[in-house]
Amino acid sequence: MAGIVARLADGVAGVDAAQWDAVAGSDNPFVSHAFLSILEESGSVSPRAGWQPIPILIDGADGRLAGALPAYAKSHSQGEYVFDHGWADAWQRAGGSYYPKLQIAVPFSPVPGPRLLAQDPDTARALIAAAEAVVREHDLSSAHATFVHPDQVALFEAADWLIRVDSQFHWINNGYGSFDDFLGALASRKRKTIRHERAEAVRRLDIVHLTGSAIEPRHWDAFWEFYQDTGSRKWGRPYLTRRFFDLLGERMGDRVLLMLALRDGVPIAGALNLIGADTLYGRYWGASEEVPFLHFELCYYQAIDAAIARGLRVVEAGAQGSHKLARGYGPVPTYSAHYIPDTGFRAAVADFLERERRAVAGEIAALDEMTPFRRG
Repeated sequence: MAGIVARLADGVAGVDAAQWDAVAGSDNPFVSHAFLSILEESGSVSPRAGWQPIPILIDGADGRLAGALPAYAKSHSQGEYVFDHGWADAWQRAGGSYYPKLQIAVPFSPVPGPRLLAQDPDTARALIAAAEAVVREHDLSSAHATFVHPDQVALFEAADWLIRVDSQFHWINNGYGSFDDFLGALASRKRKTIRHERAEAVRRLDIVHLTGSAIEPRHWDAFWEFYQDTGSRKWGRPYLTRRFFDLLGERMGDRVLLMLALRDGVPIAGALNLIGADTLYGRYWGASEEVPFLHFELCYYQAIDAAIARGLRVVEAGAQGSHKLARGYGPVPTYSAHYIPDTGFRAAVADFLERERRAVAGEIAALDEMTPFRRG
């Protein structure tokens, strides 16, 4: 846009934290300067890991930051949770080079949130134009903004980016005063099932909720073991380094809720959550023992307990998992936006996305009919 100049930085860690957070806002911890810089400083995000940080910045007339994009040059498609491997294969078969691509995202975090970090719409639109310019000037195949907050989808759509729709399962707090209030909204059979699962899960176990300075190095040591096991099974190797968790506790401890299951005082399982302005974000889980229903207890039911106690409106329990439906988590759409300058490839992707959107809408409608809540 005329009169607006964007620049690339070497990483978020080198950007003034107060200025970054002023444009990012305080609602979503994943786009905070602290979280994104922790990813960099811990070595979880780096060119070697295939995530080269190149945040796109726009300065205002006063010299202060007016807008930012959390952007990365990606050499693969891992850790994104919006799958474009088929697109990459098609591009490669046609003789092109799909990588590197521009990824506008929070690495390893399938969490909807703002991607255009700006306080006014003109700057937000300028950020989109800047991302397009980076793609053209560096001869990249494409740009992808993933898990875009619903309020920002229209800005990408107006810029003619392709919109992709998927779904997640979120729990909504409809003014519940307690977990029993929530259970009262469910069909009788579902209430009994959940009560049974909770009783079985915590048999001879203690559940503790830790935040801030209550999270000690020994707790992170235990959780790291759980995370490594889960990460190795899901992704082949964990995305996050051990140092990531130390830095998270040091710099964002007040926004961390670590839930641990203890047997005779020793942690055997854990679930890591981040606390937003109105949302509890469930991120990672792991266990050293197989205990029936403990995953549901730590990741879903304890999260509901915590959200009610804190007056939070939503629990987001991460990507995928239709088993969440029976636990009171309902389907909601999630969005990503894609800029593909090659007209032929764009047309093929647009056709695929149109069919995919219809399928996702049908799936969400069907799942809505399967929620455990009482009818009528």
